[in-house]
Amino acid sequence: MRGRGCSDSLVTLVAVTAPLMVFAAAELDDHATPAWHPEHRGRLDAALAGIDEAGLHDAATWRIPELATPEQLSLAHDDGYVAAVEAFCAAGGGQLDPDTSATPGSWDTARRSAGAVLGAIDALRADECDVAFAAGRPPGHHAVRDRAMGFCLFNNAAVGAAKLAAAGEKVAVVDWDVHHGNGTQDIFYTDPRVLYVSTHESPLYPGTGLLRERGAGAGEGTNLNLPFPAGTAGDTYRAAFDDVVVPVIERFAPDWLIISAGFDGHRNDPLAGLALSSADYADLARRLQRLVPARRVLVVLEGGYDLGALANSTGATLSALLGESYRPEAATTGEIGLPTVTAAKQLWEL
Repeated sequence: MRGRGCSDSLVTLVAVTAPLMVFAAAELDDHATPAWHPEHRGRLDAALAGIDEAGLHDAATWRIPELATPEQLSLAHDDGYVAAVEAFCAAGGGQLDPDTSATPGSWDTARRSAGAVLGAIDALRADECDVAFAAGRPPGHHAVRDRAMGFCLFNNAAVGAAKLAAAGEKVAVVDWDVHHGNGTQDIFYTDPRVLYVSTHESPLYPGTGLLRERGAGAGEGTNLNLPFPAGTAGDTYRAAFDDVVVPVIERFAPDWLIISAGFDGHRNDPLAGLALSSADYADLARRLQRLVPARRVLVVLEGGYDLGALANSTGATLSALLGESYRPEAATTGEIGLPTVTAAKQLWEL
């Protein structure tokens, strides 16, 4: 006999995949910076506002990230460094270098930022979403194995890439932040499981990211830098992706793509001098998405210090990855930086 209220027909529960899953906890952000500092809580609020402005509210599912454990942070960082950051924050914090500070709340906030990346990977692997966005602060790509720098405490994207590599998967990390991600390069420079690609302005902080830096040892040929002069616009970036970045990634054949999405290459950003628009980022995202299997694209927030540009660029990038067409600005054009593309093609024999 069937229980009361049961149907004679079989009921099949079908899991629903979210188009976009956002891992963010702005209300739990306790990482305070000095009043003059360009990296502040308002950046995170602006990036998240960009999701609604792009009309993606109904497509997005929101998750509060878990705290990354010290053991998980040690996938990309030295154990002693992780313990030193915890002790420094517990003692009241202060300046780690002229640009990078920490407060008592920074320990948990930085762990949650790394945890956002780890949670996003788990959600994508479980087919819970098509695209994931790890929206945390402080950013991460300048943090090396044993030192904080450039606003960054832990290298969030690197922690995620190291987790995937440890599981036997190949990862491409594409970093389009205006500053070279010296930390990510340093962590994976000899690692053949991770391809690191950086497009950045040069000369500019931190002074690394030369074209000739291609990896070393077993990692030779898994590090691609494209240093562009100030004034470089979207046409040059599209040419760089079409002629260099995409072929190099196709040759590597990754299982996963992590976009270290700094939006400080936008023409309105106060800290640098590239001339990109939010539409340019949308174009780049679409070029990258097809290079890995479905549900293997993770966007990690890095820099971006003009709040309007940050909101527009976040919205345009995520919209493009979802197959939508939110473009609050036109794409940009110009020929500055094309010699870098030519030199890279020759160096990489493309």
